[in-house]
Amino acid sequence: MKNTKTRNTLVYITEASAIAALYVAITVAIGPLGSAAIQCRISEAMCILPIFTPAAIPGLTIGCLISNFATGCLWQDVLFGTLATLIGAIGARLLRRVWWLTPLPTVLANTFIVPFVLAYAYHAPEGIGFLMLTVGIGEVISAYVLGICLYFALRKNARYIFRNANNG
Repeated sequence: MKNTKTRNTLVYITEASAIAALYVAITVAIGPLGSAAIQCRISEAMCILPIFTPAAIPGLTIGCLISNFATGCLWQDVLFGTLATLIGAIGARLLRRVWWLTPLPTVLANTFIVPFVLAYAYHAPEGIGFLMLTVGIGEVISAYVLGICLYFALRKNARYIFRNANNG
């Protein structure tokens, strides 16, 4: 029994670590696309992964945290951007039975949190409403459109990729 629990914990940590590493690699590779007013952080497509594994929640959160440090974000962006990702990942996991709604918490969390960071930490000259619109557009593209594409690419083989996948 203990051996199985240890193995499950190890698999969980491994999955979370792999997701975090991939999130960081994609974010750093894409660079400036993910940090303008119209943010299109391609790695946000991975916010669909909580459908398949609960390990995606810490994986995405830690990946976002490291990415924000690695790309030189201010502390407010590191803190609140990571919080938005955590909220989105938890929401995605809760909505996993309705696959087409799974990206919605990520879109909403980032649309309502990130614009305030841009306005107050970075002193973006655009108004909050405009920033919500532009961040929201970027999130719809990355989390919804690309996320749903990733979902369809993974769903038939999820049980081979994620140890305890429920295949969405």
